[in-house]
Amino acid sequence: MRFASLGSGSNGNGLVVESGNTRVLLDCGFGLRDSEQRLGRLGVSPEQLSGILVTHEHDDHAGGVFRLAARHGIPVWLTHGTLRMVERLLNKPDKLSLNVIDSHLAFALGDLEIQPYPVPHDAREPVQYVFGDGSQRLGVLTDTGASTPHIAAMLSGCDALVLECNHDLDMLMHGPYARTLKQRVSSRLGHLDNASSADLLAGLDNSKLQHIVAAHLSAQNNTPALATQALSQALGCTQDWIAVATQLDGLDWREISAR
Repeated sequence: MRFASLGSGSNGNGLVVESGNTRVLLDCGFGLRDSEQRLGRLGVSPEQLSGILVTHEHDDHAGGVFRLAARHGIPVWLTHGTLRMVERLLNKPDKLSLNVIDSHLAFALGDLEIQPYPVPHDAREPVQYVFGDGSQRLGVLTDTGASTPHIAAMLSGCDALVLECNHDLDMLMHGPYARTLKQRVSSRLGHLDNASSADLLAGLDNSKLQHIVAAHLSAQNNTPALATQALSQALGCTQDWIAVATQLDGLDWREISAR
């Protein structure tokens, strides 16, 4: 199993996960041409995608999903709450294959087993996902304002993690955002800051961990150095072991080795 990022941040998100003959895209917050170009950079054509999964309705995650899906005939999986909130984006719903999922029930998509799980975020029915191939597991967590025991249970024991490090709390509070936006971002329904992500990571079973990726960094309220410092301290490793998915370049393929 392997994974790569099209880009990660407030201006657009997308993550490709591949196992065997199955290749899925998690979220797509980019325009149609930009999405195609970012996929091409990873050696992927849209026709090779088995499906697109959606975490929630915010434009930086769902804004490009349905144009890409309609253009290339790609089926989409999402929760009922997310579907209700993205109806404004469905110009020609008859050309889309939409699959409604339960936020607690795993489902198979080709060679991948996909386990959605609910998270606290300011959206209608947001979820994140754990991907498995029967041997390795990739856990993804972005766009949540707080951890929960269920989140920790879902991510514990994974072979790879993509973990939100949205902001440094001091930078956010002393930065240019309006007070109401600062409160939203730092709330339980907002985004994880570096320290909270590190606390979550430190409490997991990381005995199988091969890859850790800091994701969804704020351009205004964080730096890669601060994010990697926090996660490396939680793991007791060097900072260069922590990867960062950037807004512009995303992240190149990371292979999860069989053990």
